[in-house]
Amino acid sequence: MKMRKVMLLMAILGICFGTGLFAKAEEKKIVVGIIQIVEHPALDEGRQGVIDALKSKGYDESKVTFLYKNAQGEFPTATLIAQEFNEKADIIVPIATPSAQAAVNVIKTKPIFFSVVAYPETAGVLQKNTTGASDRIPVANNVKLIQDLLPKAKRIGIVYHSGESNSAETMERFAKIAREAGYEVKARGITTTNDIASALDSLVGEIDVLYSTDDNMIATAYPIVVDKCNAKNVPIISAVKVFLDQGALATDCIAEYDVGFETGLMIARYLEGEKIENIPYVAVTKSTRFINPEVAKRYGVKN
Repeated sequence: MKMRKVMLLMAILGICFGTGLFAKAEEKKIVVGIIQIVEHPALDEGRQGVIDALKSKGYDESKVTFLYKNAQGEFPTATLIAQEFNEKADIIVPIATPSAQAAVNVIKTKPIFFSVVAYPETAGVLQKNTTGASDRIPVANNVKLIQDLLPKAKRIGIVYHSGESNSAETMERFAKIAREAGYEVKARGITTTNDIASALDSLVGEIDVLYSTDDNMIATAYPIVVDKCNAKNVPIISAVKVFLDQGALATDCIAEYDVGFETGLMIARYLEGEKIENIPYVAVTKSTRFINPEVAKRYGVKN
């Protein structure tokens, strides 16, 4: 009788182990918190690149919980999101310069992998627990684009968010090279989206071409930019590709998706055991020229 009980117990144990009832508890998912300063196609592409790269390395939703929050263009909101993710997430991914600045102000120990940050050094986002991928704008290529497509242009206008460090630095770098190439450059700084229309009104009658930078504030109101320029027959050269779909003439740019993908690959390296301090930030440099054929036709530009 006793032997029968032992055999019955062994059979039950075998069933339990076979069905996984005594198997090791499922490993906890990695939580990746993505902070985006504002929602527009360029930054959305960067975010998708991060996710796709992680999935390409086996870190899909079965292993990773992706948290995503949009700060609606507000730096204080980005800071609150960073505080929340400092508690909830294992890895923080701020997309765009203001998001990265908010994250590094709050998060001092957890790993931060920034993406689509044009100038991380001057933005002050490099610290011991931080790395990522940069999309430094190829401003010299953009000046060359104006020379090639608009040879009669002499005066270039720029409207930029003076409080956004990446936009201000792109403006300064572009203006320096453009002036060295012989152009007159007129810049208007703005601080809110309400300033965009008046800044353009004061500018478009005095320029031959408008250059739009990697500016998150401008991006949220780009139809205004296009309408104002179209009314005065002023073509737009853009620092990013997504603005072509909204009416810009051309760009020579780095794809935000590629920058996000590079960031995702860096996160995968960290998850596979590399220390973050051994993963230096990288600047994605491959750029591509794109022309909007409909706008090109309007301005008599030959591809």
